[in-house]
Amino acid sequence: MLAYFLILAGFSARFIFDVPNFAPIASIALFSGAYLDKRIAPWVPLAIMALTDMIIGFHDVVLYTWGAFIVIGFMGMLLREKKTPIAIFLMTVVSSLFFFAVSNFGVWLVWYPRTARGFIDCYLMALPFLRNAMAGNLMFSLVLFGLYETAFKVFGESRYRNIILAS
Repeated sequence: MLAYFLILAGFSARFIFDVPNFAPIASIALFSGAYLDKRIAPWVPLAIMALTDMIIGFHDVVLYTWGAFIVIGFMGMLLREKKTPIAIFLMTVVSSLFFFAVSNFGVWLVWYPRTARGFIDCYLMALPFLRNAMAGNLMFSLVLFGLYETAFKVFGESRYRNIILAS
């Protein structure tokens, strides 16, 4: 149930937010890794990207972006045992930097000259996207992890636990 909600939320958000790279996909990948079954977690961000890219359009670096989100889902599994605010914050920052590095490596390979100057230009031109991604990832991680933990505290012992917190 939770996986379907995350896919729907991620799908919707890619069409709602009109700021480049300000999207919840990395946060959803981290959250999925932290809370969902290990067999399901990597598929959640992949499903969001596949479904939305069918509408938005595929691009030349799809393997880099999708692959980075899958790895971020596995990074979220590192949070399973220690979901403290500091750990979540640090993993959100690390995952944002990881996505930036991987996706822009793909952009460099496809759209820039394969020279040191092309590499530097690619990453410099991408800095505004990093700022947006970092801001979005921090905000969406705060919302996802915060709401889930709050719901767990409120409904953790109630008969509604399986409905609200189903993973």
